[in-house]
Amino acid sequence: MRSATTSWPERLLGELMDIARQTVMPGAFPNEQFLHFSIPAWDERRAPALEVGASIGSAKISVTQPTLLVSKLNPRIPRVVHVKNPVGLRHCASTEFIPYVAKDDSVSLEFFRWFLQSSLFQRKLERIATGSTNSHTRARPGETLRWSVPCPTLEDQQRIAAVLDTVDEMIAKTESVIAKLKQVRAGLLRDLLTRGLDEHGQLRDPSAYPEQFHDSPLGRIPRVWILEPLGVRLQRNTGTIQTGPFGSQLHAHEYTTDGVPVIMPQDILEGGFDDTHIARIPTARAHELERHRVRSGDLIFARRGDLSRCAAVIEREVGWLCGTGCLLMRFEQASLSPSWLSLAYRHDFGQRQIAARAVGTTMVNLNTTLLAYLQFAFPRKEEQEEVVRRVAKADALIENESANLAKLGLLKSGLMTDLLTGHVRVPERVTVAS
Repeated sequence: MRSATTSWPERLLGELMDIARQTVMPGAFPNEQFLHFSIPAWDERRAPALEVGASIGSAKISVTQPTLLVSKLNPRIPRVVHVKNPVGLRHCASTEFIPYVAKDDSVSLEFFRWFLQSSLFQRKLERIATGSTNSHTRARPGETLRWSVPCPTLEDQQRIAAVLDTVDEMIAKTESVIAKLKQVRAGLLRDLLTRGLDEHGQLRDPSAYPEQFHDSPLGRIPRVWILEPLGVRLQRNTGTIQTGPFGSQLHAHEYTTDGVPVIMPQDILEGGFDDTHIARIPTARAHELERHRVRSGDLIFARRGDLSRCAAVIEREVGWLCGTGCLLMRFEQASLSPSWLSLAYRHDFGQRQIAARAVGTTMVNLNTTLLAYLQFAFPRKEEQEEVVRRVAKADALIENESANLAKLGLLKSGLMTDLLTGHVRVPERVTVAS
């Protein structure tokens, strides 16, 4: 039997799987350690929590054989856990999971792990979920056993699972590479902003050449750097700071889906501007607010909320509008790089000082006075620019791997649809490890 959505033969899920019914009261074993599969633990670290029975309050599902745990809570968020070999410590699971176990050896739990987290299955779960709100809906387990599901041969199930597992491994490896690159970038940035680069382009070494460093309110810094308030440096560079248009100047009803982008605090991400969901206003209206339109090299700061949000304007954003909730800083760039200042402001140099000013304040707002008060250790302009170049190289590596990750995500999504429905078949020459 086949449906319109799959070219595989179909059977009822209840012919292939049972729902495990055995429960355990961990509290009856107060000193025994359990591997407890709970939804919070799975969401946080994709692993069970190791807990003693006394800390687990109510009856749980006893997991004694290979099992697929499918969350019935909020099925719009797919959660499928494959407990492969529950030996050793006693395993238990929250009753918010549906525990599926295979009826016989013709069922590959690896294959059905993929199917049960697919949109083919999850959309059905959403339709039968009950509850008063989206965040507290639950699916009815027994009804799922009457659903028709694709049932390839065991060999096809194993081949499909192997292909999808391989893509998942590639995704995990790419995520690991990105995490490591971010750690390297963080270390590089810390070194560049505390030690800097000598005339040969090498990181200064405070251990080998302690005479090149001295103590300052910001910690040990190179002697050749100039420590001064940002306001003093701005004054030397004929800098100005202005607030974005107030609500009386630009109203919410004026925003459109087309026109000139208006930068809000939420649009400032990772030292750049994200226009995915940016608000816009008609070009004619933007002309009326000309003094708020940005130029290349301007710095835009969030003045409320997350005050670490700051980015330098590049050519792509020229002509956009500094919006409500932001500050615009403009200065001559003879001795100050906007991109370097953005890095230093977002790093501990600036953020520790802002946090100190925020003590006892419910919600600190960034303003001209606070910005002018911040102290920075300023290298020469050439050194600032080299710091920016090196950080940009690290960012490019991260962006490249992030692009690869996005492609793998699309590949996985497409393969899941094609393989699970049988619209694309895995060649028989693809071998499956036993």
